[in-house]
Amino acid sequence: MRVPVVRHSTLRRRALRRRVLWTGGELLVTVGVVLLLLVVHQLWWTNRQAQHNADRAVRALEREWGAPGTPGPAGPSEGAEGAEGAEGAETEAGGGSARSPERERGAGSTDTPAAAPRWSQAYAVLTIPRLGLRVPVAEGVGKRDVLNKGYVGHYQGSQQPGQGGNFALAGHRNTHGEPFRYINRLRPGDTVRVETASAVFTYAVDSTLPRTSARDGGVIGRVPRSTVRPSYGYSSPGYYITLTTCTPEYTSTYRLVVWGKLRSMKPR
Repeated sequence: MRVPVVRHSTLRRRALRRRVLWTGGELLVTVGVVLLLLVVHQLWWTNRQAQHNADRAVRALEREWGAPGTPGPAGPSEGAEGAEGAEGAETEAGGGSARSPERERGAGSTDTPAAAPRWSQAYAVLTIPRLGLRVPVAEGVGKRDVLNKGYVGHYQGSQQPGQGGNFALAGHRNTHGEPFRYINRLRPGDTVRVETASAVFTYAVDSTLPRTSARDGGVIGRVPRSTVRPSYGYSSPGYYITLTTCTPEYTSTYRLVVWGKLRSMKPR
C-alpha cells in the first residue's frame, strides 16, 4: 500500500488559495455593507435631516410673521375667497384672451415689484393640502444651498407670488426631503397656497405635463408653454404657478410639470 505524499509547496498553494478566497469574501461583504449604508443614508437619513431643516424653517417664518398658517381643505372650493379669485385672476389657456391687468389686480394679485429675497433665503411657505405638504420656499434652485435642505426653490428670473407672469418652483422628487414626490397625484382644481410676510396667495391646479426634456425652459417662461410638447401650456398672459421635479422617480432624465392659476389673495 502506497502512502500519498503531500509536498510542502502544495500545502502552501492550498493555504494561499484559502486566504485569497477568505479575503475576497470579506471584501465583498464589506463593500455590500458600505453600499447598504450609502443607500440607507441617501434614502432615509437625507430625508430625515432635510425634513427637519424644512420644518424648522417653516416654524421660523411663522414666528417672524406672528401668525402660524394652517392647511385648508383640499379641492377646488374655498368658499367666497375662491369665488372672488375665480372671477378676477383666471385666464384662458389655448388662445383665450387675458383679462385686463386692472381687473386681475382687483382680484388680489399684485404687480408691485418686491425686494428680491437673498440667495438661498427661505422667504415663503408652500402648502398643498391634498399632499399634506407644508414646506419653505427659498430663492434659487441650487442643490447644496436650497433643494438638498428640503426646501422648494424659486427659479430666479421668474415672478414672485401674486405677480403677473409665472411663479416657478423646483423641488426634489426623491431624497433630501422629497417635497415634490407626489405632485403627479395633483388634479385640476386642487389648491396650492403660497404664504409670504404680506399675503396668502391661493392657486388652483390647472394642468399637468407628465414628461418633458430637462432642457425645456419654456415650461417656466412668463407665459408657460412647453417648447418640446407645444400642445401643453398657455398662450395668454396670466398669473401662473409652476411646480417642476424630476421623472421617472430616482432619475433626473426628464421633468414633470404641474401648472396652476391664481385664484385669490388674502392680505395678512
